[in-house]
Amino acid sequence: MMRLLATAVIALIANAIALIVGAWVLPDMSLTTLAFVIAVVIFTVVSVVIDPLIRQVSMTKAPVLLGSSALVSTLVALIVTALISDGLQISGIGTWILATVIVWAVSVIARLLLPMLIFKKTLAARK
Repeated sequence: MMRLLATAVIALIANAIALIVGAWVLPDMSLTTLAFVIAVVIFTVVSVVIDPLIRQVSMTKAPVLLGSSALVSTLVALIVTALISDGLQISGIGTWILATVIVWAVSVIARLLLPMLIFKKTLAARK
């Protein structure tokens, strides 16, 4: 149970950082302060739900696409978040592509580094 909670916290923080970086780097991507929390929660929930589905479809229908399933999941999560939330606005096809890559990359890096920062004492106690 604690592992699931820790994973959820890491995912929320990583996605928050990724969305902030994407909105900061791309001029045609905006994230409002008031709706930021809602956008992060929607994005994280959609990512968690859609990623296993896309991986399963990739494995059964097109195994070659399995490596890009995380990018597709990120794109779908961005689309759903932009549709549901007023807090995330992305305009232009190039911005959608760059936003997908930037949010995915920053999220991956954050998910790798955050456990070392947040749970440093716990990881040190295990050794």
